[in-house]
Amino acid sequence: MEITLEELRAMPAGSYVLVDTRSEGERAYGAIPGSVTAPESPQPGVRYVLYCRRGLHSQQLAEEWEAEGLDAVSLQGGYNGWLMDHLARQEQEEDDLCRRVEDSLRRRFRKSIWSQFTKALRQYQLIQPNDRIAVCLSGGKDSMLLAKLFQELHQHTAVPFEMAFLCMDPGYSPENRRLIEDNARRLGVPLHIFESDIFDSVFHVEKNPCYLCARMRRGHLYEQARRLGCNKIALGHHYDDVIETTLMGMLYGAQIQGMMPKLKSTNFAGMELIRPLYLVREDDIKKWRDANGLRFLQCACRFTDTCSVFDDNEETRSKRQETKRLIKQLKKTNPDVEARIFRSLENVNLDTVIGWKTKGQKHSFLEEY
Repeated sequence: MEITLEELRAMPAGSYVLVDTRSEGERAYGAIPGSVTAPESPQPGVRYVLYCRRGLHSQQLAEEWEAEGLDAVSLQGGYNGWLMDHLARQEQEEDDLCRRVEDSLRRRFRKSIWSQFTKALRQYQLIQPNDRIAVCLSGGKDSMLLAKLFQELHQHTAVPFEMAFLCMDPGYSPENRRLIEDNARRLGVPLHIFESDIFDSVFHVEKNPCYLCARMRRGHLYEQARRLGCNKIALGHHYDDVIETTLMGMLYGAQIQGMMPKLKSTNFAGMELIRPLYLVREDDIKKWRDANGLRFLQCACRFTDTCSVFDDNEETRSKRQETKRLIKQLKKTNPDVEARIFRSLENVNLDTVIGWKTKGQKHSFLEEY
């Protein structure tokens, strides 16, 4: 007697035992979840569902067990049939997820994310005709959102441009590398991954390892982007990053320094860095992530790998997290504090500044006093 996959799924959990009759060597390539190896002494009163590679051997075995008074059936198509069905269902689920994510950007998050994304492109002139842009993915929510926005833009814009999706593996753990690859596949992002040894290079650096890591990563990204024929790299820094970086510079760096929406590279001639999420709020990115049931890396470096793998895990203690808490506290009495910090970067009054730097040169108000 045979049973189909549809009939098997309709059976209540716990009402049967799924038995893998294949050899140990065949099982090493994969098995149906929840299955067990054939028992030496099958028990009467237990319903057994047997499967082999294609359902032929298991059918013979099921008939032998039935002849002995046992309740046994064979799974039609065996493991191969289950695997083909599983892959087809997985592909369909991924297609459904990808469409749902893209639809959410067109509808639910059109005002809070899509409109702010396109506004930044226009306001700061981030894309020019015939640009080839390397959209850089780190494995986090911000860069993956950026990738999906660029895919959407490419379908609807009248401005001709090309893009490549670039990810550097600086020494991720296998689990983190796999998560990045799985997310890219599920969301339909054709990812180009290249390796580097940056984590090994900065792991034993005691002073400012994160700063050194960021600088090295950017250099590698520029170089790889250039090899792919790109003239720009796009990073996933958002509105909140701009605010926090400004405050961090004042509180910890004794300087007023913003995060620009675009920069010309000083070391790679003809290359530019752009930040298309410049006007997108982090809370809206989190809402987009959660509304679609997505999970991403937060920080996958070896300093935090054991304590902060996913976005919703406990956040690591750092200057940026301290700054986030400070802004959150200030919002209790000044709800517009974030917008005011952001606008302050557009309203710098040099007549009231004691000193400033431009193009590497320091200046003082005394020069024109």
